[in-house]
Amino acid sequence: MSDADAPNHAPPAQDTLAAALLEVLFARSSGALHVLDDQLTVVRADGPDAAADVAGAFLGRPFTEVYRLDEPHTAESLLREVLISGRPATEQVFSGRRVDDEGPARRFLMQAYRLDDSRGRSLGRVLACMADVTQREKARRRKAALAAVREAVGRTLDVTATAEAFASAVVPAYADIAVVDVLDDVLRGTVPLAGPPERDVPLRRAAFRSCDEAAVPARPVGDVRGLPDLTPYGRVLADFQPRLVALDRDAPWLRADPGLARAIRASGARSMVVAPLSVRGAPLGLVTLYRCEDAEPFEEADRTLVLSLAAHTALSIDNARRYEYDHTVASTVQRRLLPPRTAAGPAVETAHLYLSGTRSGCWFDTIGLSGARTALVVGNVSGEGIEAAAAMGQLRMVINALAALDLEPDELLARLNDTANRLARERAALPPGDPLHRQPLTATCTYAVYDPFTRVCAVARAGHPAPLVVRPDGSASTPDVAEGPQLGSFDTAPCAVTTVTLEEGSLLAFFTGGLEQDGTLARPARKALAHPDHELAELCDAVAYTLPADAGPEGVALLLARTGSVVADHVAELELPHEPTAPALARTFARDLLGAWGIDDGTTFGTELIVSELVTNAVRYGTPPLRLRIIRGDTLTCEVHDASSVSPHLRHARTVDEGGRGLFIVSELAGNWGTRYAGGGKVLWTEQPLPPPD
Repeated sequence: MSDADAPNHAPPAQDTLAAALLEVLFARSSGALHVLDDQLTVVRADGPDAAADVAGAFLGRPFTEVYRLDEPHTAESLLREVLISGRPATEQVFSGRRVDDEGPARRFLMQAYRLDDSRGRSLGRVLACMADVTQREKARRRKAALAAVREAVGRTLDVTATAEAFASAVVPAYADIAVVDVLDDVLRGTVPLAGPPERDVPLRRAAFRSCDEAAVPARPVGDVRGLPDLTPYGRVLADFQPRLVALDRDAPWLRADPGLARAIRASGARSMVVAPLSVRGAPLGLVTLYRCEDAEPFEEADRTLVLSLAAHTALSIDNARRYEYDHTVASTVQRRLLPPRTAAGPAVETAHLYLSGTRSGCWFDTIGLSGARTALVVGNVSGEGIEAAAAMGQLRMVINALAALDLEPDELLARLNDTANRLARERAALPPGDPLHRQPLTATCTYAVYDPFTRVCAVARAGHPAPLVVRPDGSASTPDVAEGPQLGSFDTAPCAVTTVTLEEGSLLAFFTGGLEQDGTLARPARKALAHPDHELAELCDAVAYTLPADAGPEGVALLLARTGSVVADHVAELELPHEPTAPALARTFARDLLGAWGIDDGTTFGTELIVSELVTNAVRYGTPPLRLRIIRGDTLTCEVHDASSVSPHLRHARTVDEGGRGLFIVSELAGNWGTRYAGGGKVLWTEQPLPPPD
């Protein structure tokens, strides 16, 4: 083979290699490549995004004319900086359209490099690569929206706040307008039923947010109404499937709600996604997202994303609903356990203010005691929910039972503390997995007894603020009542009793919860109570008006009592000799007194027997002096005082016994009877019901 026939293995010229390499780069580039001169005019265009005829049409045209970007001056400045400095520009994203594309705006990733010769001298050319990253940016935007919702939604146990957090998370980063509608029953904590709701079910507008602050919603936040069934919103509630809707002004379903149609036209919305808020097949509401004229319309991938956003939001709303439901149940239980009204004694006028909070442990009570006295109680159990309400009910019932024994305030709180400690031990004995096992039971309480005959109020408190005393002239002070340990604290220190003599017409204010400030009644409330001559209901309202919009998690309990004295015509006393003639004197005194009061013969006859047996018992077993007192109020009270501390007890006499029937007869005739100790002696007392006046 001759040399002429031998294959030629000589390397190609450098220019030929460079040209071939350039051709491959232009053909395989991920974006459109443009060579620009020093005037930023296109001198070459190539790449997979530009067909040959289109690329040829770009030649000789300014770059900012080929790409109509939203920020042309920024792009031009960037290219000139690259041309001058030689530093490349990478990862610069611009929005706009290419001259040959009449579709919606797209997102371009621009990279720019200066072209230099082998010595590093500028050739006066810039290579600009424009890669269409619209889909990538959309995916990033969707991912960011999902992360924002997961971060912001679910931080609160309030349904409305959860809806507002969702709207704030997606506007303006993902949507131009966001609307959240929630079933009205859900806001009240009601458990929704599985399956589609009834037609025209009322929905409350829970949240609205727009990137245009001047936008006017079709329905204001808080508005409640049903949604037309034959609309995308109604259809989503019917089958729980999201809807992707291109908003056409002539769409027939818009005629069902002219107000909505006007709002959509005014906002310029042209695309929306409606997705259901539902959990376990039960409807909670709807979320609706809109994009307006200048934004990319929603796509099929957005339908799936919005459904995921709605699912996360629905779980958070359901958690808030459950919390609201538990709070509603606890508040309902507490209201059932509290007295429906404060029962005033014969010489005490009472009224109360109660506002439930998320911690449902505060309570109040008024208890009628023997001798026209009144017990005034206020307290608070630590914790929240149904457990705190149940503990409150237990302690309140124990107080009522102990009050019937006519115990002094300090002794009553000591017995109440024993009960609280027992309940605390029962909690501690629960299995470790029980949530109540980790919640210690502690409570506070103030217990006071007012005697209208002496106008003395005896007060004891266990870890609770002392009451406020407002005198008839409007001046106020807090009595110095020693503070005992909290109930359930296992502290054995006793509670001390403080006695306060009150002027007639004084006002006692017992309080707890949000009214407490630095261990006493808050200053605004004190100012509101500086008018003790006003009606008690008016004073309760005046205190309520001083509270902030959110009264606090503890809620508010206020018990007001205006002190007085027993009407002189409704009480009578008789000193009796410690002799066998005393029962007869007592019977005559009772018969004449009840006759003057106009009491019926049946009650008078029973009263004669009662006072006869009580005085007989005092003469036989008691010590002088003896005194009989009869009080007329809602009931007829008979009291026999003697200096003995020996307590009588009810006996059931046998047929052949000659005695032992006295107190049995008393218990049969009286509606209530008992013994209390006071002033170095005891008092036997009975209460008989009186028929209502004609």
